[in-house]
Amino acid sequence: MMNFKNPLLAVTDLAASIDFYKRVLGLRVIMDFGANVTLTGGVCLQTMDTWREFLEGKRVFPAGNAGELYFEEGDFDAFVEKLEGLEIEYIHPVKEHRWGQRVVRFYDLDRHIIEVGEPMEAVMHRFLRGGMTPEQVAARMDVPLELVKSCIN
Repeated sequence: MMNFKNPLLAVTDLAASIDFYKRVLGLRVIMDFGANVTLTGGVCLQTMDTWREFLEGKRVFPAGNAGELYFEEGDFDAFVEKLEGLEIEYIHPVKEHRWGQRVVRFYDLDRHIIEVGEPMEAVMHRFLRGGMTPEQVAARMDVPLELVKSCIN
């Protein structure tokens, strides 16, 4: 049976990338193989040189904007405040999607896209605290009413 294990990003400076993911996202190294590390959450970083070797010399095209690593942060406001004190290249500032989820996107040091969003449960709770009924939340977020009710309990 096939099992997906980890995403892997090729990086130009492994130590700087580890530091970036630690400072910005709070990840830490859980396995270190020298030219490859695994961070908490399952993100793997590989040196660009060894990645090119694995690809038998094929050209690597970083920063293609064709994908992203997606994270959720329960204390989204505190995370956004933390970002304000860091040198980050934003793709866009915090925005709210049509279903109400707030997200921010930015680049890592090698221009891989990172998205951090509110957990959907947090969005539901924010709407409920704001006075919306469960039915209104379900309609606003385009989710089943049962999902909203299960979030309340």
